[in-house]
Amino acid sequence: MRLLSVLVGALGLLGAIGPAMAEYPDKPIRIMAPYAPGGNIDVTARIIADKLKDVLGVTVLVENKAGASGMIGSDIVARAAPDGYTLLVSANSLVAVPAIYGNAPYDWKTAFQPITHLQSVPAVLVVPASSPIRTMADFIALGRDGKFSVALSGVGTTNHLALELIGEATGARYTLIQYKGSGAASIDVIAGQVPAQVDQLNASLGHIKSGKLRAIAVSSDQRVPQMPDVPTMKESGIKGLETFTFSTYTGLFGPARMPPEVLAKLNAAMKTVLGDPAIVQRFADLTATTAWSTPQELAAKLAREEQLVVPLIKKLGIKAE
Repeated sequence: MRLLSVLVGALGLLGAIGPAMAEYPDKPIRIMAPYAPGGNIDVTARIIADKLKDVLGVTVLVENKAGASGMIGSDIVARAAPDGYTLLVSANSLVAVPAIYGNAPYDWKTAFQPITHLQSVPAVLVVPASSPIRTMADFIALGRDGKFSVALSGVGTTNHLALELIGEATGARYTLIQYKGSGAASIDVIAGQVPAQVDQLNASLGHIKSGKLRAIAVSSDQRVPQMPDVPTMKESGIKGLETFTFSTYTGLFGPARMPPEVLAKLNAAMKTVLGDPAIVQRFADLTATTAWSTPQELAAKLAREEQLVVPLIKKLGIKAE
């Protein structure tokens, strides 16, 4: 009789623990896109949210909270309960922006839990359709006196760093016009209010295909299939750009100290999302390449990024305006 009581008690305990662990997720998940709508981060967040809701069986909402080159929205996630219901899509600029601002409200290494790499995409130099700029040589020549304006999606973003790397390689310098997102920047470039923009290719592709913007060159290693007539920056023949490549990669993050079982479930769910042929094709149509990773692999990738860009930021004295 006593043995029966012990067994009943043990089963009751397992019953109490099991549902609690199996509950996640049992309510909507919020993904923070810390830039304005229309840019690479926003587009990426919405593509994965659309599939993640099917995989996890709950509503997945995307919220835009722009400002301070992504730090405002990112800080909301850093301060959120680490329960898996508030997530962040961020680019590799996550490691650069705090170095530029100097007073970031968080330390990216301790504030966030990497979940998985999502996708990578090259940068593109675009100009209004009516612009006389036709080549990278034209663009570099206009940057000799530092007065030529270029629109960017925020201080410390990968678009910003791509332009700084181009300038570092060629000696060109520009007047930087910073926006709260690449979508807003594109609007002004299309209208001719700013003569050029460096953007992620997937964010600008629609405007390029519609003829509103003209692509001058891409930062990928090879020409992209969607725009075979657009050369790479390496092909420009400009001294310093002979081996130039650069990409923006995005990842999914949560607050630090997420329960291991929640992290594991999210990582496994994202492996399903990023392995779906329809999702792979949606990103491919936007010139982006999907790639799932373990949390540890994404953390290591970001650590390498920090070693690359933070010394450049310090050398150039890049500061928030």
